[in-house]
Amino acid sequence: MMTDTNLSCVLYGVQDLRLEEFPVKDPEPGEVQISIRSVGICGSDVAYWQKGAIGNFVVTSPMVMGHEPSGIVTKLGEGVKQHKVGDRVAIEPNNPCGGCDLCKTGHYNICDNLKYLATPPTHGCMQRVYCHPANFVHRLPDNVSFDEGALVQPLALGFYAVDRAGVKVGQSVLVSGAGPLGMSVVLAAKASGAAKILVTDIIQDRLDCVSKIGADVTVLVSDQEDPEDLSKRCVQALGGRTADAAIECSGSATGTSNAIYSVKKRGVVVQAGFGASTSTIPLIMATLKELDIRGMSRFCNNYPTVIEALRTGKVNVKQLVTHRFPLERAPDALQAAHNREGVKIVIDCTKKQ
Repeated sequence: MMTDTNLSCVLYGVQDLRLEEFPVKDPEPGEVQISIRSVGICGSDVAYWQKGAIGNFVVTSPMVMGHEPSGIVTKLGEGVKQHKVGDRVAIEPNNPCGGCDLCKTGHYNICDNLKYLATPPTHGCMQRVYCHPANFVHRLPDNVSFDEGALVQPLALGFYAVDRAGVKVGQSVLVSGAGPLGMSVVLAAKASGAAKILVTDIIQDRLDCVSKIGADVTVLVSDQEDPEDLSKRCVQALGGRTADAAIECSGSATGTSNAIYSVKKRGVVVQAGFGASTSTIPLIMATLKELDIRGMSRFCNNYPTVIEALRTGKVNVKQLVTHRFPLERAPDALQAAHNREGVKIVIDCTKKQ
């Protein structure tokens, strides 16, 4: 339902989160206006709220939060033909320039001029009504809920990480970190045919949860544990064989080092999690094993694939949603995420009657 004012969750600075009303904007040419229904909370939302920055991205002016949205198209901007009013959609939070070499070769996720929702200085979509480029808005099948539509974004990260790792049918995968990103990676790896998935984490409850959604074996770890010793436990848990690929989702140096020790020679390590800007890892070991260590920046070109996986039931992402808050309680929702309550927290942006 449309509204005359647009309640929004705005970050002003470190731990300074406010709910404010703004005018509703009309879509510009090439855009669609969307009545937002569900927005997932990401670890980056919590990081910006708590620290005011992630790496070189610093909050220097008020910024609307949220980059995991779904909703209903309510208005079409000039020239939009691929959507109609009433379409149920998931919003891909990318807005690249479209004209650089990276965009033209399909790598728009690392466009130098990329605008990404809720990444300074670009506003996000934790608001009642939002306008977005129509080319990055994807229709949802009737059997995919708005909450699932919001979780297309984190699941896209998981599928992109698995793609970067080159996971093939029958392979073994080590996943470091059982938070929402790690869980998305597990779902994607299972859907991609991985035969054995090992997940490590420092919290047993998270490991218990990830076991229910597809992890074959888990290992409880400590950040203080020697990575070589940890690797021995991981290899033993994999039946005495090193993993074909590893995807590091925790952002810890221990996780990355363990991945290097635990992956087979000429294997692949994908660094998906954000941690310290610099860290110490066993680079000589990676060199001698001829490992490919691959970076990962968000995702690209896989929203349709993820939505189809949800439509067909290949992936069940509903099981990740453990908490829901109305937009009016967005600060409470972020606090719950900061406290690591549950798995995935979703904000309902629908105006209550």
